[in-house]
Amino acid sequence: MKQITQNLKTGKSIVVDVPLQKLKAGHVLLQTKTSLISAGTERMLVDFGKSGYLKKAKQQPDKVKEVIQKVKTDGLMTTYEAVKAKLDQPMPMGYCNVGRVVAVGSDVEGYEIGDLVASNGQHAEYVCVPKNLCAKVPDAVSAEQACFTVLASIALQSVRLIKPELGETIVVSGLGMVGLLAIQLLRSHGCHVIGLDFNSERLRLAQSYGADVVDLANVDDPVSIVESMIKQAGVDGVLIAAATKSNDPVSQAAKMCRQRGRIVLVGVAGLELSRADFYEKELSFQVSCSYGPGRYDDNYEQKGQDYPFGFVRWTEQRNFQAVLAEMKAARLSVSELVTHQYAIDDAEKAYGTLQNDKSALGILLSYPNDELPSISEQKSMSTVNLEDSQHKGAEVTDSLNVSVIGAGNYASRVLIPAFKQMNMSLDTVYTNTGLSCQTVAKRNNFKKASTDLSQLWEKSDSNLVVIATRHNTHANFVCKALETNKHVFVEKPLALNMNELEKIENSYAAGGGKYKVMVGFNRRFSPYVQKMKELLLKNAMPMSINMTINAGYIPKDHWTQDAEVGGGRIIGEACHFIDLARYLTGHTITHSAIAYQENTTDNCHDTAIITLQFADGSIANINYFANGHKSIMKERIEVFSKGKVLQLDNFRKLTGYGWKGFKKMSSFKQDKGQVACVKAFVDSIKNGSQSPISFNELIEVSHVTIGLVNQ
Repeated sequence: MKQITQNLKTGKSIVVDVPLQKLKAGHVLLQTKTSLISAGTERMLVDFGKSGYLKKAKQQPDKVKEVIQKVKTDGLMTTYEAVKAKLDQPMPMGYCNVGRVVAVGSDVEGYEIGDLVASNGQHAEYVCVPKNLCAKVPDAVSAEQACFTVLASIALQSVRLIKPELGETIVVSGLGMVGLLAIQLLRSHGCHVIGLDFNSERLRLAQSYGADVVDLANVDDPVSIVESMIKQAGVDGVLIAAATKSNDPVSQAAKMCRQRGRIVLVGVAGLELSRADFYEKELSFQVSCSYGPGRYDDNYEQKGQDYPFGFVRWTEQRNFQAVLAEMKAARLSVSELVTHQYAIDDAEKAYGTLQNDKSALGILLSYPNDELPSISEQKSMSTVNLEDSQHKGAEVTDSLNVSVIGAGNYASRVLIPAFKQMNMSLDTVYTNTGLSCQTVAKRNNFKKASTDLSQLWEKSDSNLVVIATRHNTHANFVCKALETNKHVFVEKPLALNMNELEKIENSYAAGGGKYKVMVGFNRRFSPYVQKMKELLLKNAMPMSINMTINAGYIPKDHWTQDAEVGGGRIIGEACHFIDLARYLTGHTITHSAIAYQENTTDNCHDTAIITLQFADGSIANINYFANGHKSIMKERIEVFSKGKVLQLDNFRKLTGYGWKGFKKMSSFKQDKGQVACVKAFVDSIKNGSQSPISFNELIEVSHVTIGLVNQ
C-alpha cells in the first residue's frame, strides 16, 4: 500500500510502498477515501526537515543538551551514529483521515464493514486506528467534509476551554484553518467574534462566517482598534490560533482582555509574558491540548479505556462526534477551506504547494480505492517484495537464512545491522506496522518486509529467527521458533516468569537441543570484558565484583515498567549484569538477594542493590540505580582479586591496578560487544560448534533474575 513519509534530515516528502498494517485488538482497519494535509503542523514539519543542522539545533535546545551530554558519557562516534539514525528515520505524515471500515478488531463495537469513519489516521491507503480515535460519519456528511473532523476538534477543544457564553465578545488571533473553524464554533455559541490576521483572503472568509475583522497588515495598534469596535471595557476572551515565535499575540491578548478575561493558546506563540498585564487584571491563561481529554493518555488512546461519561463529558472521540453533528446540521461549513486537491501519487506536488504557497489552506489527498479488499487481498498486501524494486538483496551463498521479528530503536540501530555484517541470506523483517518493517528491511538489504508473522512459521527455508519485540512476546516466539525447526536469537530477557521459562526448556528438550538458543547478553563479548576475563583466568582466585549502573529515570507508564509487558527493569535490563557477573566468575550462582529503595517517585522498583554469591566463593554487588544524574557515566564495572583491581568505565576505558604488563585499554567509541555477540552465535551455527552461551547457563541466569523479582 502507499504511504506518505518525510525525511527529517532533508525535509523531502515521498510516497513509499509499505506492507498493510496488522489489525490489532481495539483497533479498526480503514481503507482511506481522502485525507487532509494540516497546513499549520505539516508545513512546520517540512520547514524543520529542510532546515540545516544549526537551525534544527536552535529549534530544539533541549535536544542539543542531551546530545552534548551523550558525547561526554558515550563518546562522539556513538552519539553521532545515534543522531544520524534518528534523523534518517522516516516520519509518517498526516492525522486527518476518512475511510471505509475494512476490518474490526476484537474489543470493538459499533462499527460495521463499509462504514465511513473519520479518524486521526495518517496519509496512507490503509490505516489501523484505535477505536477511541474514530467516529462514524453521518450519511449527510461527505468524506471531503469529514476530513476536517480532527482539525475542527482541535478548534472545539480550545473553544471549550475558553468557556464562551451567549453575548460575549471573543477575539480569534490567527485565521488559519483552526482559527476559521473556531470562529464558526464560537458563533454557534452566540458570541460576537473578532478575527485578527495579516491575510486578506482569510479575513474575507472570517467575515463570511459572521466575524468582524482586523487586518494586521494595515494597522499598527490592533489593541486600540479592537477597543474601538466594542462598547465595553475589554473583550471577554482571546483564542490564539497563530503560528509565530513573536510574543505579540499573547501580549496583545492580555491588553485586549477585560478584568478576569480568559486567554487560550491553541497555536504556537512566544511566551515571554508581562506579569503586570496578567496580574493587574487577574487574567487566566491556558494552553489547549490537541483534540481534547484522552490525548497522549496511552490507556485511553491505545488500550481503549474510555473515561466515564458523567465525569469527563467531552473526550477526543466525543469531540469528533460533536463536530460531525455540527457538519450534519450545516452549522459548521468547511467547503470554502479547500484550496487544493491532489491524488496520493502527486503527494510531492501537494507538499510543494504547502511549502511554496503560503495562502494554501485545505489540501485534500484522494486515493484510488473503489472496492473493499477481500481477506486474501489483505493477506497479499501484508508483504512487500523488495527485490522487485531497485533495491536488491545481498548476494550470498550461505545456507543460513535469517528473519527478524521487530524493528524498534535498538533492533534497527544495532542488532539488525550486526546481522547484516554476517554474510548470510537476509530474508524478511516482520513488524505490526508496515512503515517500520519496510524502512528497516530496505535499509539492511532484506528481501521482504511483512506484517504477516504467520508466514514465518510456515517457511522451511528461514532457519534463524531474531526476536526483538516487547518482552512479553519473547517466550512464545522462542518456543514457536524451536517448534518450527529454527535457531533463535532473542534480545533479553528470555522470559518474564517461571512458567514461560519452563515452556522454553520443554520446547528445547523436545528438539533434542538441535536448534540453538541465544540471548543477547552482549556485554560479555565486549573486547574490554574479554580482556578482563583473560587477566582473571590467570589470577585464578575468588573475586569481588562491584557494578554501578546509572540506569536513569523511566516513567511508570513506560511499557518496560509494566510487569505484564516489560517485566520491569530488573528482569528487562538488570539481567545483563547478572549474566556479566556469571561470566566473569565462571561459576554457578549459589545465592542471590535483592534490596529495593522504597518510596521512590513512581514506586517502580527500579532502584535496587542485587547481591550474588558463586560456587567458588566469589561475590558480586550490582547497584542498579534509576535515581542518579545523567551527567555521570552509565556503567562502571570493578573487579577486585588477589590484590589487583580492574576498572571498566562505560565500555570505553579499562584500567588495571597491580597487573603486571597491563595498565590501560581505551577507545573513542563505546563497544558493548553487540557485533561480537552476533558473530559468535552465527559462527557456532555455521561451524556446528557449541553455542557461545550454553543453554543451561541462559536458563540459570533467567531463573536467578526472575527469582529475585519474586522474592
